[in-house]
Amino acid sequence: MRRNLQNGEHLRPVDLARRHGLSTQAIRNYEADGILPAADRTPHGYRTYTPLHAQALRAFLALVPGHGHQTAASIMQAVNRDATEDALRLIDESHAQLLDDRRTLQAVEAALHDLSPVPQERGDTFVGPLAKRLGIRPATLRKWERAGLVHPRRDPQTGYRVYSAADVRDVLLIHQLRRGGYLLEQISPLIAQVRSAGGIAPLESTLRDWHARLSALSRAMLTGAAALDAYLDCRQEPPTSRERKGGSCPL
Repeated sequence: MRRNLQNGEHLRPVDLARRHGLSTQAIRNYEADGILPAADRTPHGYRTYTPLHAQALRAFLALVPGHGHQTAASIMQAVNRDATEDALRLIDESHAQLLDDRRTLQAVEAALHDLSPVPQERGDTFVGPLAKRLGIRPATLRKWERAGLVHPRRDPQTGYRVYSAADVRDVLLIHQLRRGGYLLEQISPLIAQVRSAGGIAPLESTLRDWHARLSALSRAMLTGAAALDAYLDCRQEPPTSRERKGGSCPL
């Protein structure tokens, strides 16, 4: 319900809360945290909000899906303390992370393109022959093991590392990603996905879902950017203009 701001009537916390399915305490918390600008108080101490606060709340809720709650809160806090450049930098960092995630996905797809699971009948292999096959030192394989990327079993009689077919698959993928410049800590979650999918073939569905998530995140960032831009425009209006019906800071 649009309230008649031309007559000086402002919004109560419950008005903002109901519109977005929130509690009145959440509205108060957002104000206390600087996500919403400070509200005026009536002579009796009650908070009163304006279209500016309504637009701020819309902007914050629109930013959360694309940037996460904490970053969205930091963006709004920066805007509300007139540090718009800080807010824009935070947005840029989220976009940079999204771009990095896309590049990681491309790297995984490229690494998996020509990589086939090793048939079980080919048996196990030891660290020396596997290192020779890849053209790396055995110490490198041991380093990957210490990093938790591969888990060869130990021969109970000799204590030698024994790599199963699945271990060899993981090592080949690690090797390709390392050649692509990826750090071990970046590779770790990717190897975990291969293992959880039960091999490379089932990853097609995982990769499709990954693409879908990144696309949804990108769209969410666009939606958040539009809402934040509207809030920035609203903040630039004189207070009297904000309360004029049909202004750029609607309820």
